[in-house]
Amino acid sequence: MFDLTGKVALITGATGAIGGAVARTLHRMGATLAISGTKVDGLEQLGRELSERVHLFACRLNSIDSVENLVPDVERVCDRIDILINNAGITRDNMLIKMSNEDWQDVLAVNLEAPFRLMRAVSKKMIRERWGRIINISSVVGAVGNPGQTNYAATKSGLFGLSKSAAAEMASRNITVNCVAPGFIESPMVGKIPPARREQMEKNIPLGRVGRPEEVAAAVGFLASEEASYITGHVLHVNGGMAMI
Repeated sequence: MFDLTGKVALITGATGAIGGAVARTLHRMGATLAISGTKVDGLEQLGRELSERVHLFACRLNSIDSVENLVPDVERVCDRIDILINNAGITRDNMLIKMSNEDWQDVLAVNLEAPFRLMRAVSKKMIRERWGRIINISSVVGAVGNPGQTNYAATKSGLFGLSKSAAAEMASRNITVNCVAPGFIESPMVGKIPPARREQMEKNIPLGRVGRPEEVAAAVGFLASEEASYITGHVLHVNGGMAMI
């Protein structure tokens, strides 16, 4: 059950809290991993931890050339990509009236344009093989918005539409495309929130706590599995009930 033996998974942003948890989960499920990120030291550390069936690919998702080269580079090493996890994302927070064009474009490039380019690239072989899983990591912010994050919210909401449209296009080829939308998840960023602010934040979550990266990874693992073959175009919210959508 939930066996990915023989499958190759490309994970972007693998050095982050959620990305690392996704990598560990899919690896335990038997997948061969192509892990990507900008922090080479972090990739190497994760590679040493997983030890086998893991390949490292440094990639800057704000560079079109780097993004366009990623899938061919992985396919040269791993022959194919069965599962794509678009996990990488950045923030450049500011109020709309103060947001610069650069901050808007940077977030759009990494959070939305790069996933589109990677989806387009991997789908070619997936269509020929008549099997594939594409999972985009969105955010609860894409569903409900958040002051000071118009750029981030726009990209995460954009992943919803991108995923649903791609799911409709590729369903006949046995390729599923879904989103996982985390809420507040334990990470270095959340760890910096002052205790009083965190306590107030947790009061607004019906389950009364911040989520764990492993809980997001479990949702990703399920959607990547054969058992989820009848689920496509779906947004799976992992947010403790803070937005019951």
